Amino acid sequence: MKKFNFRKVLDGLTASSPGSGSGSASNSGGAGSGSVHPGGTAGVLREEIQESLTSEYFQICKTVRHGFPYQPTALAFDPVQKILAIGTRTGAIRILGRPGVDCYCQHESGAAVLQLQFLINEGALVSASSDDTLHLWNLRQKRPAILHSLKFNRERITYCHLPFQSKWLYVGTERGNTHIVNIESFILSGYVIMWNKAIELSTKTHPGPVVHLSDSPRDEGKLLIGYENGTVVFWDLKSKRAELRVYYDEAIHSIDWHHEGKQFMCSHSDGSLTLWNLKSPSRPFQTTVPHGKSQREGRKSESCKPILKVEYKTCRNSEPFIIFSGGLSYDKACRRPSLTIMHGKAITVLEMDHPIVEFLTLCETPYPNECQEPYAVAVLLEKDLILVDLTQTNFPIFENPYPMDIHESPVTCTAYFADCPPDLILVLYSIGVKHKKQGYSNKEWPVSGGAWNLGAQTFPEIIITGHADGSIKFWDASAMTLQMLYKLKTSKVFEKQKVGDGKQTCEIVEEDPFAVQMIYWCPESRIFCVSGVSAYVIIYKFSRHEITTEIVSLEVRLQCDVEDIITPEPETSPPFPDLSSQLPSSRSLSGSTNTVSSEGVMKDSIPCLSVKTRPVRMPPGYQADLVIQLVWVDGEPPQQITSLSISSAYGIVAFGNCTGLVVVDFIQKTVLLSMGTIDLYRSSDLYQRQPRSPRKNKQFIADNFCMRGLSNFYPDLTKRIRTSYQSLTELNDSPVPLELERCKSPTSGLATRTPEAAPGFYRNEMPAVRQRNQVHHLPGEDHVNGHCTSPTSQSCSSGKRLSSADVSKVNRWGPGRPPFRKAQSAACMEISLPVTTEEARENSYNRSRSSSISSIDKDSKEAVTALYFMESFARKNDSTVSPCLFVGTSLGMVLLISLNLPSSDEQRFTEPVMVLPSGTFLSLKGAVLTFSCMDRTGSLMQPPYEVWRDPNNTDENEKTWKRKLVMNYSTSPQEAGDHQYTIICSEKQAKVFSLPSQTCLYVHNITETSFILQAEVVGMCNSACLACFCANGHIMIMSLPSLRPMLDVNYLPLTDMRIARTFCFTNEGQALYLVSPTEIQRLTYSQEMCDNIQDMLGDLFTPIETPEAQNRGFLKGLFGGSGQTFDREELFGEATAGKASRSLAQHIPGPGSIEGVKGAAGGVMGELTRARIALDERGQRLGELEEKTAGMMTSAEAFSKHAHELMLKYKDKKWYQF
Repeated sequence: MKKFNFRKVLDGLTASSPGSGSGSASNSGGAGSGSVHPGGTAGVLREEIQESLTSEYFQICKTVRHGFPYQPTALAFDPVQKILAIGTRTGAIRILGRPGVDCYCQHESGAAVLQLQFLINEGALVSASSDDTLHLWNLRQKRPAILHSLKFNRERITYCHLPFQSKWLYVGTERGNTHIVNIESFILSGYVIMWNKAIELSTKTHPGPVVHLSDSPRDEGKLLIGYENGTVVFWDLKSKRAELRVYYDEAIHSIDWHHEGKQFMCSHSDGSLTLWNLKSPSRPFQTTVPHGKSQREGRKSESCKPILKVEYKTCRNSEPFIIFSGGLSYDKACRRPSLTIMHGKAITVLEMDHPIVEFLTLCETPYPNECQEPYAVAVLLEKDLILVDLTQTNFPIFENPYPMDIHESPVTCTAYFADCPPDLILVLYSIGVKHKKQGYSNKEWPVSGGAWNLGAQTFPEIIITGHADGSIKFWDASAMTLQMLYKLKTSKVFEKQKVGDGKQTCEIVEEDPFAVQMIYWCPESRIFCVSGVSAYVIIYKFSRHEITTEIVSLEVRLQCDVEDIITPEPETSPPFPDLSSQLPSSRSLSGSTNTVSSEGVMKDSIPCLSVKTRPVRMPPGYQADLVIQLVWVDGEPPQQITSLSISSAYGIVAFGNCTGLVVVDFIQKTVLLSMGTIDLYRSSDLYQRQPRSPRKNKQFIADNFCMRGLSNFYPDLTKRIRTSYQSLTELNDSPVPLELERCKSPTSGLATRTPEAAPGFYRNEMPAVRQRNQVHHLPGEDHVNGHCTSPTSQSCSSGKRLSSADVSKVNRWGPGRPPFRKAQSAACMEISLPVTTEEARENSYNRSRSSSISSIDKDSKEAVTALYFMESFARKNDSTVSPCLFVGTSLGMVLLISLNLPSSDEQRFTEPVMVLPSGTFLSLKGAVLTFSCMDRTGSLMQPPYEVWRDPNNTDENEKTWKRKLVMNYSTSPQEAGDHQYTIICSEKQAKVFSLPSQTCLYVHNITETSFILQAEVVGMCNSACLACFCANGHIMIMSLPSLRPMLDVNYLPLTDMRIARTFCFTNEGQALYLVSPTEIQRLTYSQEMCDNIQDMLGDLFTPIETPEAQNRGFLKGLFGGSGQTFDREELFGEATAGKASRSLAQHIPGPGSIEGVKGAAGGVMGELTRARIALDERGQRLGELEEKTAGMMTSAEAFSKHAHELMLKYKDKKWYQF
């Protein structure tokens, strides 16, 4: 007898039923990608919507990188092209020119950059990396490429020097030897200066690594070699011997020439500067300790910190500049890093905010034998780049046009808006420019090289960054540039924290209590909303007028009166190996986690921060309209906010966390809803929850049982990273055993609930708030000690254990659902990542914070992870759209809440707003991430908004101006009101529902082995698509509404939680993420932009004539040395010096060389390049053949001539005469 599955038959009947319920509609989707539900609506959908996007529209490529280069190590400047290069510890090179000229390139090896050298005015750059490899970069293209590489096998590179207009590079090594490399061919010369030949034979010790190389400005045939132990050798390249030697007791850090070539200055490890004259090398001509205390005659000066670098630059009309870093006295330990400028008798110390990595003096001439005329100093700090103006006596700094201060405070969140209203950029700039710092140099930024044009594809783009100090920065990101427009400080809303007041204010974060956690911005209405790590939400309105007013604040008591399920006793549970060693003590399992202040009083109904109660002056720009704070409940701090949304059209803001949902009317300043997530289900709860006593064994669950994200997919890792709002990680060396994770019920945190506990409908007559300032209360509001009396608030017994029947009820969802689905939000995430201890130490903040901060400790509860306001159908029987709030949870549930708004503008300010759970539920696998809606024609619907007007305008016409709402219907409301399509994406799958029928039309299981970190429905090419970024590094694009895969690229493996927290998509095929703590990486997934990217990038090299050298005059030419007649080619070439040992260094052709182009594959441009190179080679061979033919003809003529002469000689002789 043939068997059949009765359950599948029922599912088929339910799916085909036209009136199937929401639960069956959402659960009957197939597991296959893009599966379609049968039914009439799906057929209508195919007929009505013609999708225009295809896979040819999409391609992934990086566009530009903004910010300060992370962990810089090297600096170089081209004085003719006027471009600057910065190398980093990660092998990256950033090349900067005029604003808009900003290029990023990366060594494939990832080795740290030790030194950079420009081929001045040649469009090339030499980099030396820590893996002892030299690279030659071609800068004559918009994307620089490596032409040649030279890998040293037996020696380590310590210093490089390339003389101006020379093709021979001097390379010093750790062994003390000096090698010479031909820049054109990148082949090592046979000419080597061995350390044992450079020093005297009587010297018994090794001089140490080479720390300096430079040719004499007076004679190019002489090379100055500085060794670490204090030895300096003046080497004659022609005679191959040392012309003179200099010895000093202290180690040498750097050397610089006087432009006449008769003197040079050294900096030493004891904080001294020595000036040497070539005519008397036995002792220094002058010795000074600039920052040492003056001593009596005959006594040695006091030692100071090492002077790491010195530059000695001359001027025509004034005393020379001596500029050095370090050298401060040891008795001033608290002094900050400094740069000292000595000009004549004046000594100026410039204190820096960060340690100095490198500095360079920018001079007018590239010729080392001319008067240098310095005009600026470029100082590379660990976290900043500054340029000091040397032409003014007070040495002001130049205003930096690059966005080098993104990391001024650590970035905690980002938002990206493309194709936003164009007037916004001008408005924000006009407000922000008034608050710019003063005191900059009045001269233009000296790094002005390269060329940049606007490009064809331009649209207004704005990037918003939130920071750990509570500041928010608005950036103009249009046309591949980044410029700060406006800065907002959210911390000004709160009182300043006094030392020792942390316990009175009940902070839940010891450091950075104002850190920005989430951002929501409506560009059209200019409403701005921000949530912070201390469980607060601030609503800002934009105004062009300054006001002084009190800040209105609401305090919300959000409480979930349920307890976590208690695990059965060990004797009733399945046995585990050595369970006692893995479980916490019974006290930690069942003990209370309430926090008690040092005074012994339990904290309750107290906010984490104190809002200013006095009138506050608010400058033009964004001004705080309302502050909403969650308060402590029974000794427990409020949980961090995991979702945030605001509607300017409705005048409502909603936010949620792992406890519940809060809805606030910010027009009337009243709380509409404050309810636990469980209570939102009412009597139609799918999981049939029961009341439970609060917060039982929370710590046990958080520390031992929760399966988090990537830990499911990388079980072999032994490091876990717990993250909060910071770009920070805290290592935990004791991972959770998999057995303990399995012992938790798959639906822990879910229990049955009696109908008597069903919550009532909330209106704004019952605000669960306490207002600090005077707010007009409506008649009929019921306040009891400032709190709302919720019908769900009831006392429950603590420590109640579930019966076996209850446990079986709870476990009925187990086989089909993962053990826990965490809230995927910017607020909380705990995953296991493949990081080393060193990486974690570099990327982490060592923060001491409450264990209750992270919402991940509440994983057993159902967190609100996504919110969305839209005109939609709240119920099945609705015939027209109405204001709705979509609520998504960490368990994959979607709830629709109906918003009943007053009909007229006048009533909106006085009449109450009804917030009613509609009873509609939809479900997905995994935590819900995002929502969006499309109308019946397939056009993307935008949430309605209110047209912006200045709230502080004194114009009489503005006072009587009524609210103007834009509903964003692509068609008429009558046509759009028939039905619409809702797109919902979770961390596992995406679904498309038809409303109001609530039929699931399309299902696409995006990932089974990983989870989605970021998802967004974006507009592109007058259509819409779903963009997802997965934890395994894949970027996926799906068409809408059919959810057909358009693109799936393994772009970026998740190696840092910073990427997961800051990755965001936006319209027009744009995306970005924080690639390092200091840099933003932008990318595009648009094929059109990838094709036009070359037109948008700046040119690094522009043809500029090299300035002519000054006329040396007759006497200087006669007695100024023989540098002009020195021929390096003759001395270092293969004919004279021979070939270097093959084992010493290995030549590696780069991808930009001819060999590299031959090896490259694919592409029309590659084929054309190869054809052009082949043509050039063919022409070269033809030229060689022509020369050989001419030589053969000459030889034939000579042979013919000799043969004719020989014939004439023996013409008349007889045979016997031979």
